[in-house]
Amino acid sequence: MATLFLFFFSIFFSSMSPSLSSSSPLLIDSVDEFMNYTAISDMRVLNRRILADCLDLNPYLFINTSTEGPLYNETFVTVTVGGVLVPDKADWIAMITPANAKISDCPLNSLLYVQTGDISSLPLLCHYPVKAQYVSSDPSYLNCSKRKCEVYENNDCLVHSCSASVTFHVVNFRTDVEFVFFAGGFAAPCILKRSDPISFANPKQPLYGHLSSIDSTATSMRLTWVSGDENKQVVQYAQGRSSTSQVSTFTQDDMCSGILPSPAKDFGWHEPGFVHTAIMSGLLPKQTYSYRYGSDSAGWSDQIKFKTPPATGSDELKFLAYGDMGKAPLDPSKEHYIQPGSISVVEAMTNEVASGNVDSIFHIGDISYATGFLVEWDFFLSFIAPLASHVAYMTAIGNHERDYEGSGSVYITPDSGGECGVVYETYFPMPAMGKDKPWYSIEQATVHFTVISTEHEWKVNSEQYNWINEDLASIDRRRTPWSIFLGHRPMYSSSESSILPNVDAGFVKSIEPLLMKNKVDLVFFGHVHNYERTCAVYQKTCKGLPTKINGIDTYNNSNYTAPVHAVIGMGGFTLDKFSHDAAEWSLVRISEFGYVRVHATSDKITVEFVNSNTTEVRDRFQIIKGGDKQYSIPK
Repeated sequence: MATLFLFFFSIFFSSMSPSLSSSSPLLIDSVDEFMNYTAISDMRVLNRRILADCLDLNPYLFINTSTEGPLYNETFVTVTVGGVLVPDKADWIAMITPANAKISDCPLNSLLYVQTGDISSLPLLCHYPVKAQYVSSDPSYLNCSKRKCEVYENNDCLVHSCSASVTFHVVNFRTDVEFVFFAGGFAAPCILKRSDPISFANPKQPLYGHLSSIDSTATSMRLTWVSGDENKQVVQYAQGRSSTSQVSTFTQDDMCSGILPSPAKDFGWHEPGFVHTAIMSGLLPKQTYSYRYGSDSAGWSDQIKFKTPPATGSDELKFLAYGDMGKAPLDPSKEHYIQPGSISVVEAMTNEVASGNVDSIFHIGDISYATGFLVEWDFFLSFIAPLASHVAYMTAIGNHERDYEGSGSVYITPDSGGECGVVYETYFPMPAMGKDKPWYSIEQATVHFTVISTEHEWKVNSEQYNWINEDLASIDRRRTPWSIFLGHRPMYSSSESSILPNVDAGFVKSIEPLLMKNKVDLVFFGHVHNYERTCAVYQKTCKGLPTKINGIDTYNNSNYTAPVHAVIGMGGFTLDKFSHDAAEWSLVRISEFGYVRVHATSDKITVEFVNSNTTEVRDRFQIIKGGDKQYSIPK
């Protein structure tokens, strides 16, 4: 009788819908309907589904993790599912935080997900499945090579089950973690089994310290870090000095929203902890020091070496620049937003920073691409720590940090997911003009940097326009002979956008004359995800072409003609293609991941575009001029 029961029991499971020993809710919308909009993976359609419990009649099913105890600040957790009677390629595991997040349902209104800013794609996961992997990523799963006999009779196995393991990268985002086993794929998911929650060993741990300059003297540096501790902490530096932190945070009420709640205000919200900032003063320019930050009660960071940038008027500057980087998972997971080139970019730049040949870094917009999924910021800050903890990490705001309808942005796209600049300005305090006025200038060695916001009003006589005009006019070319202008959205691009134009003619009309009037030498923009270099261009007309000197394209600004523009948005996001017909002003077009390496002396700027996968220099140009010789604007 037992044999007969077990026979029908196993036949029943084998004949069920293709989820493991379970049935899924009915499909609400077909996957095919949305595949044309899923730029990253079919997992993005998950948030259009109801996530109900599976009809689970399998008594053997289990899920466990490689650790049941407290988690380290950064670790890898292996999740094993077992007792599976019918493995299926649609089975998957999600990492959820906090563990008590409601995952039994997801919003069904697609308009909610447009607000992530990825207009052409639905977001990846509803609420807090922040990562997910198909169980079949373990090659032993579908062929059941990890087999266990569940029921014997007369030494014969009547029922056997299968198991598999996948590994997740986890960083300390202060809330506990749960792993959930799903059937039905991303098209019709249902919940099979949930792990026990796992907590972090120290949710208050001070983490993700990153540096920025506060002025042009290079005698002070700002350190910003994140902790679960709301009490003030300190940074200890330079062999005995210390500075107490100022503490800030933000809440759901600080996020933007509309008639429909934004992701940042709703299913994307995650408590950010507390952001600490402290000023390390009394430093010397272009010197190496060490620091650690934290407190006895919350814990301490490791001892970290850092270098101050050169001060205004010194002879030499070496910096790296790029835009649109974001991050990618350090495991096989699917995530909300994935920037596939970001890992190679960070790895290549980490080697450069470690060599000691980098004074500072400029990241010009589209920083983390969290777009309202707040836990993504913790992953990003951890991701850039090998860079930003050692040299000044200067930033400009982009559309994915700021834009949202009704927020006062120039553009009403929902690209920030409801963050509206609040999160960006909290994590990356720059020497800006004020709250929600994220434009600033700073000088390092021979270069005056003018950093603007293309997302805030730039029309003639606006506050930012007047500031740009005054800042550029104030440059002392005897002290800083080079003027470099940085922002997010470009004035020139040969790539066509399928949604909004890459180049705003109104922005060009307002701001380009200021560049020409004040003899800006070099302009860096991002937003378009490739590399492109122009001639010395003004009003779409080449005013000057480079000549070859020792095989290098050289622009001679001893007799100034116009700014040279370079689009450098190839920091990680999926690359954009170029149109077939390029205008005469476009000299070099490369669609590869990488960054630019810049070396500025008193009479020459050398710019190299570095392919991050090969570290090969794919484009090199220089701008030269002689001493204090003045140059005139062409008629």
